[in-house]
Amino acid sequence: MSLHRRAFTAAALAATTLGLSCGAWAQEDTSLQRVLDKKSIALGIPTDYPPYGFMGPDFKPTGVDVATAQLIADKLGVKADLVPVSTPNRIPYLQSKKVDLIVSSLGKNAEREKVIDFTTSYAPFFQAVFGPKNIAIKSFDDLADKTLAVTRGTIQDDALVQLAPKSLKIQRFEDDNATMAAFMSQQTQFVAVGAAVAAAALQKNPKVQAEYKLLIKDSPNYVGVRKGETALLNKVNEILRTAKKDGTLNSYSQKWLGRDMGNLPD
Repeated sequence: MSLHRRAFTAAALAATTLGLSCGAWAQEDTSLQRVLDKKSIALGIPTDYPPYGFMGPDFKPTGVDVATAQLIADKLGVKADLVPVSTPNRIPYLQSKKVDLIVSSLGKNAEREKVIDFTTSYAPFFQAVFGPKNIAIKSFDDLADKTLAVTRGTIQDDALVQLAPKSLKIQRFEDDNATMAAFMSQQTQFVAVGAAVAAAALQKNPKVQAEYKLLIKDSPNYVGVRKGETALLNKVNEILRTAKKDGTLNSYSQKWLGRDMGNLPD
């Protein structure tokens, strides 16, 4: 190879290497710094799902999820931009960058892990079937030929497909308000929902003679993070783990759920 040709090849290799380096630099994870620079963080929260997220007497969002979202913003030293989300739109809102994090009673499963990442858990969430006191239900087989309301796309919706008999008539609704309303108005005999959510609704409507029937799953709540935003994920994990150790998250559980948070998975 001639001297000229060798020089050209070396230059080409150097340019390629530099290009790759620049490309890698351009893809550097700036998720945390971006939040710090704009001095605010958009947090997807529920506002129709007591006791996790609902409008308080002062017409401001409150609940376990809302308090956790505010805690994250406070520890980051930025303004909390609380964005109401529903069960169907919370993951699309994250993917389309309408929110930076989902703090909205989000359970973790294999399908969701394909599209978003999850922090450590921050609150307990027992999913259960509730129904009339005068109908005996001892197992999922006893739900045969009954009617049940559930929110579409939730963990409990997916679980019922596996657990319930095929003759169970499942009516799916687009949000939790509609699901609970269907049950409360006796449009369905049963409802599959978070235990704390059902307890709060039944406390407000004592005339509805309903009770806990079956446990579907113990599915703790996690914060949802966009894929690849590892810097933000790690920082939120640091905040949540500290809040577990110092008792902050347990105080939220006691206040809104009426019990200790227990041994939540990491």
